[in-house]
Amino acid sequence: MKETAPYAVTEPVSRGRQHTELPPCERGEFQRDRDRIIHSTAFRRLEYKTQVFVNHEGDHFRTRLTHSLEVAQLSRSIACALRLNEELVEAVALAHDLGHTPFGHAGQDELNACMEAFGGFEHNLQSLRIVDVLEERYAAFDGLNLMFETREGILKHCSLDNARALGELGRRFIEGTRPSLEAQVVNLADEMAYSNHDVDDGLRSGLLSFEQLDTVPIFAQCRCEAEARWPGLAERRLVHEIVRRMVNVLALDLIAQTRANIAQSGVKAPDDVRAAPRLAEYSEEMRLRLRELKTFLSGNLYQHEQVLRMTGKVRRIIADLFAAYMDDPGLLPQQHQVRAQSGADAGKARTIADYIAGMTDRYALKEHRRLHGKSEANDLRTSDLP
Repeated sequence: MKETAPYAVTEPVSRGRQHTELPPCERGEFQRDRDRIIHSTAFRRLEYKTQVFVNHEGDHFRTRLTHSLEVAQLSRSIACALRLNEELVEAVALAHDLGHTPFGHAGQDELNACMEAFGGFEHNLQSLRIVDVLEERYAAFDGLNLMFETREGILKHCSLDNARALGELGRRFIEGTRPSLEAQVVNLADEMAYSNHDVDDGLRSGLLSFEQLDTVPIFAQCRCEAEARWPGLAERRLVHEIVRRMVNVLALDLIAQTRANIAQSGVKAPDDVRAAPRLAEYSEEMRLRLRELKTFLSGNLYQHEQVLRMTGKVRRIIADLFAAYMDDPGLLPQQHQVRAQSGADAGKARTIADYIAGMTDRYALKEHRRLHGKSEANDLRTSDLP
């Protein structure tokens, strides 16, 4: 890794870990964070958690795991160009989706509805809860005991009430300051990755067509360039060429605009970054192009009738599981039973939410069948899919 810029996060200026540990041998503190995340149970489960499509819909659609790897790759490339801490951005990128429920945003929305009377459910907070509390791998502490800046990067959004409960970690949401540049880069790389791979998956599934996407300027421009360079290219390769160009256009614009923002702001240290306006950003024109793409995906992919049909079924599965466990915590595994039965309803509900959020798509389907026999889970077949 090249020498970092003065405004990048480094170990000497880090706010450290919640629990004191001996320094690692032959690796840095943020490398240790990355390694702990990769070896966590929650990270392994991402292989069987949905992005847009339910896990068994096809072997080639993105999962939370492949998405996290793509975000990590993009983040490191951008961080390298900006001379930021590459190990930190990689750790944040690999951990940012640990708290996602099964069945993608539909599962999260339904679990949040189930938890409305008990403080709600938000996947960013759940990711933090996993690395701070729920992982049980070390004798000396709960969670993974990650560095402050890694935990800060995981927490992209937070209500004021939750921010107050988080102490130092939540202060920036109260004071209106920014996280590190590394965290800002991961946030935008996440958006860049899912917007572009949803185009790829949408075309692969047949829910989107070239003709529809040609109404999106950034897609049309990149398609024109690809076809001019490779006339007569087979459709599958053409899709890859277009998406690759879209990612490249966005990444180069982000790097150039962020460099300009850094130079204009005059930041010299990580704390300067926190006090400055957001520095990692696209140009105004590219923000418009990305907004057009996201609006198109919202209306044509995420709201597609076949996606919505599946969404309704998986939401009922989450609701059924939550209701069954609330009614009889004895249906939970032993360790969760103890937690659920040791407190008031809010504590029981949070334990159940932790358990459901930790499920993979296929385990949630299996558990629903166990509790309800023939049910919505039995109807989730590929006949529902394009």
